[in-house]
Amino acid sequence: MAFESLSEKLQSVFGGLKGKGILEEKDIDQALREVKLALLEADVNFKVVKEFVADLKEKCMGEEVTKSLTPEQQVIKIVNQQLVDLMGGAGAKLTYSPSGFTTIMMVGLQGTGKTTSCGKLANWLKQNGKKPYLAACDVYRPAAIDQLEVVAKAVKTPVYIDRENPDPVDIAVKAREEAERKGCNILIIDTAGRLQIDDTLMQELADMRKAVKPHQILLAVDALTGQDAVNAAKGFNERLGIDGIIMTKMDGDARGGAALSAKKVTGKPILFMGTGEKYDALEPFHPDRMASRILGMGDMLSLIEETERSYDEKEAEELARKLKKNQFTLDDFLKQMHQVKKMGGIGKIIGMLPGVQAGQFSEEDVEKGEQEFVRMEAIIHSMTKAEREDPSILNASRRKRIAAGSGQSVSQVNNLIKRYNEMRKMIKQFTKPGAMKKNRLLRGLF
Repeated sequence: MAFESLSEKLQSVFGGLKGKGILEEKDIDQALREVKLALLEADVNFKVVKEFVADLKEKCMGEEVTKSLTPEQQVIKIVNQQLVDLMGGAGAKLTYSPSGFTTIMMVGLQGTGKTTSCGKLANWLKQNGKKPYLAACDVYRPAAIDQLEVVAKAVKTPVYIDRENPDPVDIAVKAREEAERKGCNILIIDTAGRLQIDDTLMQELADMRKAVKPHQILLAVDALTGQDAVNAAKGFNERLGIDGIIMTKMDGDARGGAALSAKKVTGKPILFMGTGEKYDALEPFHPDRMASRILGMGDMLSLIEETERSYDEKEAEELARKLKKNQFTLDDFLKQMHQVKKMGGIGKIIGMLPGVQAGQFSEEDVEKGEQEFVRMEAIIHSMTKAEREDPSILNASRRKRIAAGSGQSVSQVNNLIKRYNEMRKMIKQFTKPGAMKKNRLLRGLF
């Protein structure tokens, strides 16, 4: 995941400050040297790092830190605010045209994930009550139009395609007319990938901007390319003028430098980040929440929002009713595992939990957890309906049969039953009168 290495190094720096009653200048200098190295290794722009560390030292040398009884906490507080400011301060939001119809141009280099991002954005807009319409204006890349057609079908969004027209500007104009005619209120234009130094293709974007007058020009930036991505963003902004950035592939092995540098270098905010391959894996970018994740303080707000998006209110009410009657079955247990999958799996949830140190759970640990889900699902599916509804009847011979049928060991079957009983006890604590309504997070998870 992005920022994992940076997060681990920063938390190590703060760990070295623990137990110090008073911070002297040499302690601060040593910590800041390590912070500087961590940021440079994360591929953060050198000028950005230099300014960041200078501001940090000035604030850390203030009386609030040097005379504090808990200097480590004060330093973390200052670094947290510095990171938030670096990434844009208060989270910027996608804005819409006051006319009632919004046109969005998606631009960027080749291979940054523009077409997929168009689909993800359309999906996100639909979830937020909008009626998007896609336009295939990449007439250069082979199969680009076919790809957008597949994407549009996957996110159930109408798309304008004209395979005979070689002029992307004309296609964009006609797509806008068609979108308005069909009652859609947002047009998302998928443009061809291009270098910011390609005068001909950049002029084409300028012509398209003049013709359709987009309310927002969004730049898709590949987080994996580090400073190359930031340089491209700077070039596009200077040549075309962009309104915001979509940072793609943030779920990959990215060092995070692009996300930390983009706002400072371009002056334009990161609006969204791609967090996976699925079309619902697009999240609004919140600098404060991202800073919190980097510093190991979790991201409970995003976790709560994720649970509320994925849970079904009727199912939650039915589950509460069954628990009151002591009817929580293994089928219900399986549904809760599927709920975690809907939220993006164990890895995504772990990254949002406070107190989880960077590197504490490796990719191998997360993969083992996902594999455990698969094993438990196989075991439950190997049971009869009666056994799933009343696990108390699972004697030794039944467990042996289930183990053979699922390809697992008897001890793994026993472990599943143990986890089921533990979850059953835990959930009962949160289904007392009013408990589900009071706790937003638990309401979504259980």
